[in-house]
Parts: sequence; structure tokens; C-alpha cells
Amino acid sequence: MRSLNGSTRLVEQLEADLRAAGERHGDKLVMLVSFQKEESVLVDAAVRVAPRTRFVTIDTGVLFSETLTAWRAFEERYGVHVEVEDARGTWSGPEQCCSDAKVAAVERALDGAEAWVSGIRREQAPTRSEAKHVEFDRRRGRWKYNPLAHWTEDDLWERIRDRGLPYHPLHDRGYASIGCAPCTAPGDGRSGRWANSDKIECGLHA
Repeated sequence: MRSLNGSTRLVEQLEADLRAAGERHGDKLVMLVSFQKEESVLVDAAVRVAPRTRFVTIDTGVLFSETLTAWRAFEERYGVHVEVEDARGTWSGPEQCCSDAKVAAVERALDGAEAWVSGIRREQAPTRSEAKHVEFDRRRGRWKYNPLAHWTEDDLWERIRDRGLPYHPLHDRGYASIGCAPCTAPGDGRSGRWANSDKIECGLHA
């Protein structure tokens, strides 16, 4: 657990990053949301400091019912409309869905955007250990903001508790990272995201 001053600095940096992104990009800033604990913190901040941010989710058609519950809770708590990119009917296993259909849906979500916000954190996986707060996504030709890059799991839960934020119900059942129902199992970090597989990334942040 960080000290009070350390936690305050994290929140201040998060809000400064999002405020700067909002001022720079306005409604051409997109936040991709999957209603996990990272988005609990990000959306709560964005609606206050970058209110023109667009929120978009990818619906694969095989989401947990609890994800839909969290989706409704987010819209009610934050007073936002979450846009949907439909990838229903495309799931045929983690390799096919994540490498092709899901990535294509994200490209559609970012159409017309200048920048996007992700919830990736350095501690989540080796592939994310060098994530910066602001990067240029050369693959997509857009700026990418990672305001939670230096946040830990404990930091997130402290913020959620302090502000009484809604969060995905499966976190209480041992799911640290939550994707599609057929692929995801309880586990720490990203270990349960593609159960019984060495896969740790879906291709969005490669």
C-alpha cells in the first residue's frame, strides 16, 4: 500500500493526464472500456476532467452476464452513454477472435479519433512493463494515453473503495482480468485471461 502522499500524487497525475488529453483532443478522444477495475477509476476521472471523451466497448456476443451488469452500473453511476462496436458472431476461439475480429472492431471504434485511452498497467504483464503515460501508437497513427501505467492492483482498489465506485462483480470471485466467458478463468494478473494458454495479449496493445 502506498503512503497517502503517494496515492494523492497518483490521482493527481491521472487527472492531469486525462485533462491534458481532453483539452488537446476534445471529442476525438476515445476510451475503450471493458468495465473492469481499471475502467472504474478511469471513467470516474474522465467524466470530471475530460467530459467530451467518448466511451466505446467491444461486444463479442460471448461476454459474461456480469459484464453486462457492470456495463449498466457504469452508465447509471457516471451518466455516460457507452457506444458499442459489434463483434458478435465472430468468436471461434481466443486466437481467431482476439487476433482478428476484436482488433478490427477496435479499429472501427477509433475511426475519426485522434487519440485513445487504455487501462494498461506496467505490472500486468512483461509486454506492458515499459508502458508510458503518453505514447504515439505508430501502428494506428494516433496518440495513446495510459494514465494508469504506474498504478498497482492495491492502488486501484484503494481508489474504488474511497470513492465507492462500481466495479465488475467477477473481481470478487477471483477474476483479476476479464474477457470473454469461454476463455476467461479466475487467476492473478493476466493468468486467467486465456486459461490453459500461454497467450497474454489480444493484439490491441502489441
